[in-house]
Amino acid sequence: MAEVRVDGGRAESASADRRSRFAVVQDRSARLFGKIGGAGDSRVFGGFSFATRRTDDPVWSSFPPARFQLPAAELEHDPRAGKCSLLVRGGGRRQAEESWAGWADRLARSGAAGPLGPPRRIGSGVRGTRESRAAERAAWSRMVWRTLRRIQVGEAEKVVLARTLDVTPGRQVSPLDLVLALWQESHGSHVFLFEPEPGRAVVGAAPEIIATVVNGVMRGTAVAGSVGVGADSVETAQLARRLFNSDKDRAEHDFAVRDMVARLSALGCTVERDVEPHVLTLARIQHLETKIAAGMPEGVTLLDILASLHPTPAVCGMPRNVALSILTESEPFDRGWYAGPVGWFGSGGKGIFVPALRSAVTHGVGWRLFAGAGIVPGSDPSLEWEETELKFDPVLRAMARAEFPARAATGSG
Repeated sequence: MAEVRVDGGRAESASADRRSRFAVVQDRSARLFGKIGGAGDSRVFGGFSFATRRTDDPVWSSFPPARFQLPAAELEHDPRAGKCSLLVRGGGRRQAEESWAGWADRLARSGAAGPLGPPRRIGSGVRGTRESRAAERAAWSRMVWRTLRRIQVGEAEKVVLARTLDVTPGRQVSPLDLVLALWQESHGSHVFLFEPEPGRAVVGAAPEIIATVVNGVMRGTAVAGSVGVGADSVETAQLARRLFNSDKDRAEHDFAVRDMVARLSALGCTVERDVEPHVLTLARIQHLETKIAAGMPEGVTLLDILASLHPTPAVCGMPRNVALSILTESEPFDRGWYAGPVGWFGSGGKGIFVPALRSAVTHGVGWRLFAGAGIVPGSDPSLEWEETELKFDPVLRAMARAEFPARAATGSG
């Protein structure tokens, strides 16, 4: 399997540092595509870390600042034709077909392609002892209040702070089993799995698209502002109206939209956007969403757009450099690939990237979960804590659906 990767060293500082890894991946992948040749659109799959520095946290040891792989075989589903096709590079077609047959059998047995069954709740022990949870919540509140004071004196408009939760299943959870269950639990989200080495994987279910490119047109979504879903459709609609009418959430959402439009325009793109946001209702959570489309000038690529947009206000804050500095100083853990762009791009210019949100990475015999919340004027530490709890829920429920009894080890942040 061919691979393109960028291993970092120094800490992230200037915008040029952020752009360099995107440019390196662009150049190296172009050389790789050139060696392959032939008809069709070759694709590499992978992603980028949130920051450019190479993390020392062993949980991210297989995930450098950029890593992409050219698969030996690809299975592509055509929803219009209602069929799948298997692309195999080089030899080994029989092995690829046997691997796909085994994966399809697991998919069928998991019921992932069928309707949602009754979910199982994970017991209260999953989130640690009462004492550890109280200490974690107090630390979170202090971090949010410190950030709010910096916002109040004008240092920043918004800062996205995150937490982690370490979960140890009662028995080993394979990345494939977890992502299939997450697929069931996260209808409407963009579910992903990247396992560059056996047993070292990151999975997640992003509610938004950073950028997708087809025929020279970029499309993306700005997503910010959150509320849960109700016990029935009536309560869900009431919560959606409350979110839509929230001055705090509308302001947080507007930060993301303004920044994306300005950065795309600076690249020479012709930008169109929804006049106002709408409420995106997912399986367990609702967000404000604005759709954005942009005609790309000649010479601008998907990776150029990623270099300009990442990190967006939805995962970092505004102004970008100030927010990045605050969250780096505040969070007692390495984000690694959490909130970084993950996806694929091809030799013909097409591709799609989403932020690695609602995500988890393998951590020893368990998993480390990540969730964040945007801190803006008017934020309440308790409500932001509840928002992160809501964002942990998809992966936790996925573990329960797959019938893996789980207990929490430690949570940080």
